[in-house]
Amino acid sequence: MRLRKQELGDRNLVGARVEAARKKKGMKQKELLAQLQVNGVDMNASGLSKLEGQIRYVTDMELVALADILEVSVDFLLGRAAH
Repeated sequence: MRLRKQELGDRNLVGARVEAARKKKGMKQKELLAQLQVNGVDMNASGLSKLEGQIRYVTDMELVALADILEVSVDFLLGRAAH
């Protein structure tokens, strides 16, 4: 497992929670990317890494797809509710 080289950014609120929820499900980034593709969200590995590192903005469509795939609420990803 590679460790993040950069510090967390400030471009989104959801990145750290996406990463935590993904790891809790035992899902690799590659698997999450495949599920995003199935759900109509075109994202590459670099984009997901930047999203999780909070150095990339997240669209509303991505947010909804991530919540559905990770089986958490949008409010949880936004830090407004506990899982």
